[in-house]
Amino acid sequence: MNAGISKGPSGLYVMVGLMALALMLPLCVIMLKNYERTVVVKGLCEREVQADKVIWPLSFKVVGNDISRIYAENADKCATIEAFLKEGGIPESEITVALPKISDKFAQEYGGNDRTFRYVLTQVITVCSTDVPAVLELMKKQSALIARDIIFQNDWDCQTRFLFEGLNELKPEMIEEATRNAREVAQKFAKDSGSRLGKIRTATQGTFSIEDRDASTPEVKKVRVVTNVTYCLSL
Repeated sequence: MNAGISKGPSGLYVMVGLMALALMLPLCVIMLKNYERTVVVKGLCEREVQADKVIWPLSFKVVGNDISRIYAENADKCATIEAFLKEGGIPESEITVALPKISDKFAQEYGGNDRTFRYVLTQVITVCSTDVPAVLELMKKQSALIARDIIFQNDWDCQTRFLFEGLNELKPEMIEEATRNAREVAQKFAKDSGSRLGKIRTATQGTFSIEDRDASTPEVKKVRVVTNVTYCLSL
């Protein structure tokens, strides 16, 4: 019996199929190579926005040797500061008066030699407001409180913070712009390389970042997002 390909109809079909496959292989390889041709680009979008919330801690100290007198002086200063804030347009609901912290230097085992005053009372009044312009205006008028012997402490844990909480409203528009920017870069690359830009193969959205525009104006924020997009290229 002949072990080769049968000369019957079935053998002919097999032969035709093998010939067609041989003809299609180069085309498949070209298609596969084209599929592998990609370009990865980044799309950037930035916005400058005004802070929509401010947290303003006002910290001061009262020192002395008479505990009752210290508490009385602290109460007077708190009342003065609250009146100053309310006259500046800050509602009472946005003002928080923390419990005062008092330390007794004579009771401390360790410390410096400066024990002129036995008691040191630390008080913090915090403004948490969405009326950022009103708070900024009050910050400019702090000298009025200094004139009344209220000196604020610039402690590390009592720094003023300006926040932007309207990011969700900006996200769709910024992502769209970043993606459009990425496509423009990809089109330029495709043109320079003699290729045609195809469909998006993969895309990842970068993390949004919110930073101060500069150290002098922390109430102005810079919102930034970068998208990574992979496009297919064809000859």
